[in-house]
Amino acid sequence: MVSIAMSKEPLRLLALGDSLTAGYRLSDGQGFPARLEAALAARGHRVTVIDAGVSGDTSAGGKARLDWVMGDRPHAAIVELGANDALRGVDPAVTERNLAAILDRFAAEGVPVLLAGMLAPPNLGREYGQAFKAVFERLAKRDGVIFYPFFLEGVATRPELNLDDGMHPNARGVQTIVDRILPHVERLLERTAEGRG
Repeated sequence: MVSIAMSKEPLRLLALGDSLTAGYRLSDGQGFPARLEAALAARGHRVTVIDAGVSGDTSAGGKARLDWVMGDRPHAAIVELGANDALRGVDPAVTERNLAAILDRFAAEGVPVLLAGMLAPPNLGREYGQAFKAVFERLAKRDGVIFYPFFLEGVATRPELNLDDGMHPNARGVQTIVDRILPHVERLLERTAEGRG
């Protein structure tokens, strides 16, 4: 792949998300942005991961924060939003409109995106779950979007990888997420490096 290590300045990778990005109840350095930055550094990538995670944020909240986060002039972005939409039973059509607006803004700014998918809790019913999952599958087909189907893959429903609330990953869970998503992030970096070259 194109080496990010050869860049004149570290690539700025924005992590736009909710508590799963923000590192809810975790110590400094244990959240997703910090662990991802460390993993990328270990693989020779000069990348600064910008933590734009806000606990409790919905897709609407992420959309509302776009002007602020774009002030960091990111070269690429990870979008991890939707879990709180599902917990609140937000109409999937609303979630889709918000996420589409976020992707549109990044596309207009020439910022490649990795979209992290989310699944709805089973208690909301099969119909809602299917409609919610389909939102991400449709958005994943957009040009220039790299898709990671489920941000909590390998972590959800595993008590040893989650806090006592059963919803948020602990430090081991975050590392599992990083390990699993890393190949997709490297694809994002490759695409970003090509665009900057």
